[in-house]
Amino acid sequence: MSKTTYGNTIDKSKDAMGAGIAAFFADNNDDYCVKVYSDFSEPDDIPVPLLFREEKDMPLIETMALDACKGTTLDVGAGAGSHALALQKRGVDVTAMDISTFATDTIAKRGVKKVISGDIYAYDGPKFDTLLMLMNGIGLVGTLNGLAEFLVKAKEWLTPGGKLVFDSSDIIHLFEDEDGSYLIDLTAEYYGQIQYWMEFKEYKGDKFDWLYVSYPVLEEYAVTAGYEIELLHVGELNHYLVSLTLKNS
Repeated sequence: MSKTTYGNTIDKSKDAMGAGIAAFFADNNDDYCVKVYSDFSEPDDIPVPLLFREEKDMPLIETMALDACKGTTLDVGAGAGSHALALQKRGVDVTAMDISTFATDTIAKRGVKKVISGDIYAYDGPKFDTLLMLMNGIGLVGTLNGLAEFLVKAKEWLTPGGKLVFDSSDIIHLFEDEDGSYLIDLTAEYYGQIQYWMEFKEYKGDKFDWLYVSYPVLEEYAVTAGYEIELLHVGELNHYLVSLTLKNS
């Protein structure tokens, strides 16, 4: 097993998600949940055991994403490492990356052979054929401006003809009124830009920006950045899976 570090990692005292992952791996307590707060909805819980699911328990959109991974693959924001582990079992040359050292320590203990701790934006190692970002992993870009910047930056991490594979959702349904209209302030920031923060036991995280982007908006940004976009799957509530391939490479 190899483990390297790029850039900064999250402060452990504020790493609620990572602490939950490490605690579940140690205790196997099915009741563990990470509390998620946002600036637009009621608090929600993420059951930590969900992050440890095997491929047979993954939804179709995730197994389709695994199918789309070709060549050397970087699982960005790998969490507990379940997708990386599934790819490794398939024989894919996969590396798991997360900004949480709680998470990457757990990923390594679970048996993923290649693990990176740190910030994807600081990565300057070998390039990959595929960047995988599941469970709305593209959300880490935070804003539409962040998305534009990320799509340009990602070219530094991809081999010629390489691709990004990720899912996202159009959350406009959350703003639908009883009469079918949408209560959206067109003068405000894009409705898919959300602020979240998390808690697990004594661990309380800082607020962070997270993006849900509709497919038409993503398509516009992807084409502008020089990618060919392919819509691989559309599920309930406009939850979709895409592949973005570098053009003219």
